[in-house]
Amino acid sequence: MKQMIKDMYKQMGISEEVFAFCEEILDSLAERFAEIDKTAEYNQMKVVKAMQDNKVSEACLLGTTGYGYNDMGRETLEAVYASIFHAEDALVRPQITCGTHALALALMSNLRPGDELLSPVGKPYDTLEEVIGIRPSKGSLREYGITYSQVDLLEDGSFDYENIKKAMNEKTKLVTIQRSKGYQTRPTLSVTRIGELISFIKGIKPDVICMVDNCYGEFVECMEPTDVGADMVVGSLIKNPGGGLAPIGGYIAGKKECVENAAFRLTSPGLGKEVGASLGVLKDFYQGLFLAPTVTAGALKGAIFAANIYEKLGFRVVPNSTETRHDIIQAVEFGKPEGVIAFCKGIQAAAPVDSFVTPEPWDMPGYDSPVIMAAGAFVAGSSIELSADGPIKPPYAVYFQGGLTYEHAKFGIMKTLQEVVNAGIAAL
Repeated sequence: MKQMIKDMYKQMGISEEVFAFCEEILDSLAERFAEIDKTAEYNQMKVVKAMQDNKVSEACLLGTTGYGYNDMGRETLEAVYASIFHAEDALVRPQITCGTHALALALMSNLRPGDELLSPVGKPYDTLEEVIGIRPSKGSLREYGITYSQVDLLEDGSFDYENIKKAMNEKTKLVTIQRSKGYQTRPTLSVTRIGELISFIKGIKPDVICMVDNCYGEFVECMEPTDVGADMVVGSLIKNPGGGLAPIGGYIAGKKECVENAAFRLTSPGLGKEVGASLGVLKDFYQGLFLAPTVTAGALKGAIFAANIYEKLGFRVVPNSTETRHDIIQAVEFGKPEGVIAFCKGIQAAAPVDSFVTPEPWDMPGYDSPVIMAAGAFVAGSSIELSADGPIKPPYAVYFQGGLTYEHAKFGIMKTLQEVVNAGIAAL
């Protein structure tokens, strides 16, 4: 069987040299992968329990049209999300188009003119800059008289508690904490560290709303930010919680008032959660959520595999090969654009869809530099599926994530290595 697998990889364009290099690294990761499987098992039971406790039935898998009044499946799904996140309420809708939309919705519904938004973890993800008004944009928070304050992390990645305390004032209404690194090479925040930060912030101003951008972090640990004091967690269904099946959507879970505010902003004052047809997506939302813990585990294994490969070749990787994981993203710094492009070519060539196309950098909406994205996905833009992307600017880092199965994530990383070696960017 081992020879058959080796021969199959050869047919898929993987040289014997690359195959041997990767197999040697994988032999050292068995114990670590077993720990990931334990977390996945716990989270799988958590999801099943939430579905059973909320009496998910076959009728819940059917959709509604029109106004969507009395949509049992939609309401039950939101109760399931609230149970999983140990939250008072949740909003889970196909009308939330992406993660940025979910975050904008949470912010715009819970902030009012004269309020201030604080980020105590440095610059937010690029697409939020226009939401906030850091970069001028139509309809930004800044246009509505909402100010913004930012405290960068210290050089070692720790929180700058002294300046966070100084930044908080009577106008500070909401604190946004981005769990994942975005297009940065800072550490991803663990749920424990997020809890410590929230505790500090609440100690200064108990009534401030603490919102966590949970994208790429769901089911990576046994806890979620709502377990450690977050008032809201926000994410996209075409990342971890959709399990690769959700075709669109986002969620907000947390305090009932915060979620209700978001619902009234999403639909209309007076209507809130009562409307919003689920159409034909509920089965995919439920089944994707059911699969999410094991899909996330496969993506985590792929990220750790990538870190070990590229660190051994001398590249800086974040997180490094031995660090604990708090999201599914793996950054690799190449120091030059050719490395980012070669890596993305490898991911695209490993895809089940559009493997024959070549990704190129382009000026994407919401970004301040050309961005290259590789993803041959069943759901367009789904970054829980095998994907990689990065801005074409220093330090020329590529960000890898996803893989609906560990086996596919493994192949994707092997294919990136083959491209990098072929391009003369690294030697084995």
